[in-house]
Amino acid sequence: MALQETSPLTGIIAEEAVVIDFGEHEGKSVLEVSDTHPTYYNYLIEQREQGNFAIKRTKDKIYRLYCHGVGKLH
Repeated sequence: MALQETSPLTGIIAEEAVVIDFGEHEGKSVLEVSDTHPTYYNYLIEQREQGNFAIKRTKDKIYRLYCHGVGKLH
């Protein structure tokens, strides 16, 4: 049995299925941000590790990534 690859940011949920719901990258998928803004992607991984992070499935069945108390990358 093959192991399923996991994302350091979204876990077992595919990165293209998770949409960022805040800040300057709002509406973009995590996969798009990882490809176009790797520094910001790494910042989001740090936020996950610090517990400032949630992925929720909304009524429209879209996974949305939220960060608590996080603004723009400085």
